[in-house]
Amino acid sequence: MGDVQMVEMTNEMLEGLGSYCLRSKKKSAGYIQKNRWLNDRFEEGLKYFQLLENQKQVGFIEYTDEEFSSRVVHADGYLVIHCLWVSEVGKGYGTQLINKCLEDARKLVKKGVVVITNSTTSWVPSKDIFLNNQFEVVDTAPYDFELLAYKFDNGTENPYFPHDWQDRTKKYSNLTILRSFQCPYVDVATENIVAGAYKLGIDIDIIDIKNRQELMALSPTPYGIFSVIFKGQLISFHRLTVHSVVKKIKELI
Repeated sequence: MGDVQMVEMTNEMLEGLGSYCLRSKKKSAGYIQKNRWLNDRFEEGLKYFQLLENQKQVGFIEYTDEEFSSRVVHADGYLVIHCLWVSEVGKGYGTQLINKCLEDARKLVKKGVVVITNSTTSWVPSKDIFLNNQFEVVDTAPYDFELLAYKFDNGTENPYFPHDWQDRTKKYSNLTILRSFQCPYVDVATENIVAGAYKLGIDIDIIDIKNRQELMALSPTPYGIFSVIFKGQLISFHRLTVHSVVKKIKELI
């Protein structure tokens, strides 16, 4: 292993190094929106750390207080991890980043740290790295979502998900996207849905979630930042190919 450094991203550092995801396409709308989103969230206390090995970006973690988080979870007094990603496993990068989050949570006198995982897509962290670092599954939700928590006091009440997911999807009969730009891939994911709808001659509604209150009230999944609904059913919470979009819509027509 070479020289590994952990760098905290700030407005100034972001201007130079940039965010981790989609960094090969720095002129894309998604990348620009993500960096703009980060600049706004830093003022709320969001933390974004990157690992550099020999000055090369090899991983990152993003987390914030529950009241500012982009995940649909009731976790008062906890830090919420949005994303954790490393370029190589087996080097301890993930554990190093998780430990930084736990360290900050202790300094802030938090109850602990939570993360939402899902084994079916790379858009959401997988749970193995967290289980290996003493997190525990404390709640589940439809579509294979799990809520993991690291509690500093075992006597603390568990954080939890809302449980009205089916009622949330029933509100939408038209093809509808609910989104925010916490993830830079939301832009291209939206483009693919729009392209699929166009092929089928179907109108589409796009709802940009403006704040956490809307997120907690509207999102049909714990992931929160991207959902596609048609005829009261969830089509996806992550990017689909245009072909997959057309196929899934046809199944509901």
